[in-house]
Amino acid sequence: MVKPAKVTDATIEELLENLKLPEYRTRYRTKRELRARDADEVLAKLKPWVANLDKNDANYEHNLLEGLWVTWGLNKIDKDLLTQLLQAKDFRARTAAVEVLRYNGHQIDNQADLLMQAAKDDNPRVRLEALVAASRLGKDIGIPIITEAGKKGLDKWMERPYEAALAHLNGHRAGEKPKDVIETDLKGKDLELLMAGQEIYERDGYCATCHQPDGQGLTASGFPPLAGSKWVTGSEERLIKLTTKGIMGPIEVKGKKYPGQVPMTPFGKLLNEEETAAVLTYVRNTFGNKASAISPEKVKEVREKIKDKEGFYSPEELLLEHPMK
Repeated sequence: MVKPAKVTDATIEELLENLKLPEYRTRYRTKRELRARDADEVLAKLKPWVANLDKNDANYEHNLLEGLWVTWGLNKIDKDLLTQLLQAKDFRARTAAVEVLRYNGHQIDNQADLLMQAAKDDNPRVRLEALVAASRLGKDIGIPIITEAGKKGLDKWMERPYEAALAHLNGHRAGEKPKDVIETDLKGKDLELLMAGQEIYERDGYCATCHQPDGQGLTASGFPPLAGSKWVTGSEERLIKLTTKGIMGPIEVKGKKYPGQVPMTPFGKLLNEEETAAVLTYVRNTFGNKASAISPEKVKEVREKIKDKEGFYSPEELLLEHPMK
């Protein structure tokens, strides 16, 4: 028989030592008791307890996790302890730390950044917890994290949550097509790029503002369409160049001439290589367009070539380098 641990009349130091015991219910009752004590006093004694834990103990990371849970119970998350556990050797500790991060975003300023880090974890349990947490953050923040979590593959435990998380953020039910479903032959990482690119395209002040949600542009305002445009579906390098450095000057799109007095914004400093690849893959495979995906590696290669170029490209300059086929 297990000797009952002292809980009710125990000192804070005794309660903290209880957290090392193997019996789950003992640790549970202990944390309940600690929640009833003075928070400042508990937290003051928790720090040296954590610092003095034996790093050679096989249960070291589990003991750290118990300490983190104490701070959660007091609604005062120890951010340093959370960060340490997000990098734990044991994937179970990392997963549990992500769960703490999931429910305490109001206390963690860089919650989205930490979830993105977890979404890249080699272990699927950690990635699963990260994508579920991201489903609570809204479309703009959540979708990139969810798609990142899927890049290393989905096991059978991740498939449904992945589908449900994306469906939730896109405003429809799992198993149903969203209203603006994209018909595409892209698969795997190319498909993930396309999905991430949609969010970037629709950001306020980005692509959809001028080229419109349907890719038809605003002819009267001088903004050409992306739908059916060879400027979009043609040369990958030409498209990356004009997106990175911007473009200004008279241009012909689908047989119509545009004065080009309003320059296209250079996105080289607004989007990183992966984001650029994602949004370009999106525009090349929506609005009736069908073209190859553009990889982040290709964006990096082209950006390196043009890193010393100053100012906007002109359509004439781009066509000289990459003739329209």
